[in-house]
Amino acid sequence: MTGAAHRPGARSFGPSALLTPANLVTVARIALAPLAFVLILRDGSSWPLVGLWFVITASDSLDGYLARKQGTTRSGAFLDPLADKVLALGGLWSMVAAGRFWWLPVALVSVREALISVFRSYWGRHGLAVQASRLAKWKTFVQFGAVGWVVLPLTTDVRWLADVFLWAGVAVAWVSAVQYLAAGSRATSTMAGD
Repeated sequence: MTGAAHRPGARSFGPSALLTPANLVTVARIALAPLAFVLILRDGSSWPLVGLWFVITASDSLDGYLARKQGTTRSGAFLDPLADKVLALGGLWSMVAAGRFWWLPVALVSVREALISVFRSYWGRHGLAVQASRLAKWKTFVQFGAVGWVVLPLTTDVRWLADVFLWAGVAVAWVSAVQYLAAGSRATSTMAGD
């Protein structure tokens, strides 16, 4: 056959697909997150935890690659940011519970995530999807890094390194939130003008 679906590199999943390789990677990331949080609380720092943290955070790139190659889905558009939030907030709050991070920066990140989730829901009900900016993707990377520096046995006692990443994550989170809100406001006013 010579149809589009059989060409090499052709998209194989439509927007309504649920059981895609990308979604399976994302669900696996969410399923493994509680294990990482328990290890943070129990061990604080260990090589198995480093390996697990690396796999569940770095696999974000894998699910994105698979989605672009095989077709993005509405379920993936929901699950991927959910996985990032579960991992970032769960990891940060686990560090607070373990006494490794101060609660204030983590609370600031949490408030930002709640605020953006409320606006995303509001805009979604009005038929508007505001894409995450490149800066928002960096925010997630920096927050994962803050936890990563603590769980890595070689740097677990270098508190300033994790703290710099943590506060950088707070700053990037709020700058990206302002960008996100501005983009949503512009799009909403454009829709109102149509």
